[in-house]
Amino acid sequence: MTKFAFALALALSGPAASFAQAPAQVAAPIDNSNYIISTGDELQIFVWKNPDLSTTTPVRPDGKITAPLVQDVQAQGKTPIQLSADLTTALATYIRDPMVTVVVRSFSAPGSEAAIRVIGTAMEPKTVPYRKGITALDVIIQLGGLPVYASGNKAVMLRTENGAVRSLPLRLNDLMKKGDLKANVTLMPGDVIRIPERFF
Repeated sequence: MTKFAFALALALSGPAASFAQAPAQVAAPIDNSNYIISTGDELQIFVWKNPDLSTTTPVRPDGKITAPLVQDVQAQGKTPIQLSADLTTALATYIRDPMVTVVVRSFSAPGSEAAIRVIGTAMEPKTVPYRKGITALDVIIQLGGLPVYASGNKAVMLRTENGAVRSLPLRLNDLMKKGDLKANVTLMPGDVIRIPERFF
């Protein structure tokens, strides 16, 4: 073994090797499989081995979409996985063993069910369009920061799961004023942030 090869093997067996494995420790991407499709969303439909049937289409105001060979399919109120199953069933009439994937390319306007809502006595109610990976920090920055009278560390996030509402504490003062990124929270479609008023 040459000196170069020996040095390389030694380097790869040391701390650098552990560092190289670090990406495996990164958290997995956010699971948005429970996202509920709304009117105004733009959907990308992939039909495997059938590019002529793959398309991008918006969800119409009536909650339906139109795709090649398939007319007026209900999309609003379903998850992408549920809609994929419906399209698979519909296309099975025309092609053998279709494999359909639905991806939400862009989300609808702030008034949709997926929007993030910010309420509380410290500010006027606001809505922010949901996008994949959006955080509490993103929302507060988009709203121009915390109001003077906001009790940021007493804020809560209200999240509906399986018909039940969970209340999760938020430390928005620590996040915005101290830069404590541990206080940041990734949001899901339909989350509500409630910020109470601070009394002097």
